[in-house]
Order: sequence, then structure tokens, then C-alpha cells
Amino acid sequence: MYRKDIFPRALQYLIAIVEYGSFTRAAEALYVSQPTLSQQIKHLEELLGAPLLDRSGRTVRLTNAGEIYLRHARRAWGELKAGTRAIHDVLNLSRGSLRLGWTPITDHLTCCLLENFNSCYPGITISTLEMPADDIEVAVDEDRIDVGIAFTKPIPIESLSSEIQERVLFEEMLCLTVGNAHPRAGQEEPMSTQEFGQESLVLLSDKFALRRIIDKYCLESGITPHITIETDSLSVIIEMIQVGSLATILPKSIIHTQCGLYSIMLAPTLPLQAITIIYRKTGYRSPACLAFIELASDWSTRRLQETPIRRRGPCFLSEEYHLQENR
Repeated sequence: MYRKDIFPRALQYLIAIVEYGSFTRAAEALYVSQPTLSQQIKHLEELLGAPLLDRSGRTVRLTNAGEIYLRHARRAWGELKAGTRAIHDVLNLSRGSLRLGWTPITDHLTCCLLENFNSCYPGITISTLEMPADDIEVAVDEDRIDVGIAFTKPIPIESLSSEIQERVLFEEMLCLTVGNAHPRAGQEEPMSTQEFGQESLVLLSDKFALRRIIDKYCLESGITPHITIETDSLSVIIEMIQVGSLATILPKSIIHTQCGLYSIMLAPTLPLQAITIIYRKTGYRSPACLAFIELASDWSTRRLQETPIRRRGPCFLSEEYHLQENR
């Protein structure tokens, strides 16, 4: 037993006396004086109201009360050592947890980031919570999540809580999106706002940032969008576009990574949107949170070198980015 162990000193002394069979040898092993050792044991016995050691023989032995008490003391010592190991595991990221908040859009755009994090730190449990972008800053500020990934324009510095930090990972271009069954599939020339106003659309509900971006664009363009279906699920939107003749607005990266989807630019274009990571600037941030922030920053840099490649053959709802080789 080490003197630095987080364990009551009197209990350390008691265990050592039992192991070495004498006060003298226990004191030597613990690098304390024998009177100090005896005083600590006497004080412990007074607190418990019962003798723990039988000192009458040549070898110190436990009393009946001492045997019972030592059994519990050793169990407590084992639990404290397990707690110390658990803390070390958290610090070296072999275990722990991460609470992540994101929107339906950032779910699709940064899912591979979670795969990378899980590959690097398989012992960390990730809990994801899907929420509107406006709720992410609040959730971080209230410590309901450790980090958030939002799809929106960067939050103005003056409107950010003094406790909140944000970092742009990358920017996304928004395009009209159609599937194979749409008459405009494969169209290369931009679409005018008047033509856009005639399209039958399936969109996210207005509690999400992407929908509000589209509504603002239509308002500024003087058109009324023809919204046929509203949903909170981006996966539903993608599936409906792939098999039907409806259209939607999606980030270009998502379009390029889905089989059977085509992008058409609008004229004028929709504003670029930022994919932003949000976390606490001050206060406690877990090792897992710090590791995720660092990995996200590195991932966003490497992402600039990646090229989206469509899969050929059967259609799947997911797609990977393939890193270009420097040749």
C-alpha cells in the first residue's frame, strides 16, 4: 500500500499491522514511528467502541470485531482503488462519455466525424441529441450537452453568451435537389427564382435553420414556395426525392454523397451556410469533449482535401468521402 493512496490513514495502518503481524514491522514498512501507529489505532478503536487488535501474544491478531471491520475496510479500499483507476481511464480517454447535440443536416454532414472519433476512442460512449440549431447554444450553456454542431450562419459575437465558443468547421453551398424521376434531373443551367416557385417541394419544418433560410430566400425573391410535404426527418426527404418527382434544398455535399440525386444551382444563389462547432469557453470540459473539439478541427482541415465520389450500382442512403492522394 502506498502512502499516497486516498484511504483513511488509520485503516492503512490497521491493514499493515495485520499483514506484518506487529506494530514495529508495520511502522517500518509505512515509514512512520511506532507511537504514531499505536496512537492512530487506539483512536480508531475509541471511535468504534471496540478493540480491533489482540496485543496479548507475541504476534498481533485481530479480534472478532477486528475481523469483521477489516473485511469491510478492505472492500472499501478496493472500491477506492477502482475509483482511482476509473479516473485515470477517463483522463487517458480509455473510457468516458460525450453528449453531442446536432441538427438533421449536421447529422448527415458530420456523421463520419463521429465514426473517426469512435475509431480513435472506442471506450468513449457518445450520446447524440437531435435539436434545432437555435437550441444548441442554450443546451451547451445549460450543460445539457458537451458540444454542439449547428448548421447556420455563424452566431454574431455580440449575441454569444460569454461562456460560449464557436468555431466554423466548413461552409456549405445550398442547391435545389431532384431525383432520377424529376424532369429536371441532370439539368446544368441555373434555375430562376420564378421557376423555383413552381416546384413542388418537400422541406424540413420551420423549427429548423435550413427551412428558415429557404423561407427568407423566397421572401426576398418575391415568390411563394409550393410546399407539398413538411417533415422533421432529413432521411425521409432524401428517400422521397430519390424515388419521386418532388424537389428540395440541400447542402451540395449531401447531394454528392447520395445515389440518384442531382443538384441544380439557383439564380441568384442561396447564401453559404457554416457548419459550426459550439462548446463552452470556460468552466469544466471533460477530456472526451476536448478530444472531440481537437479531432473536429483536424477533420475540418483534412476535409478540404477530400472529393465526394458517387457509388455506382445499387443505391444506398449513405456515402463516403475518399481522400485524394497527392501524386
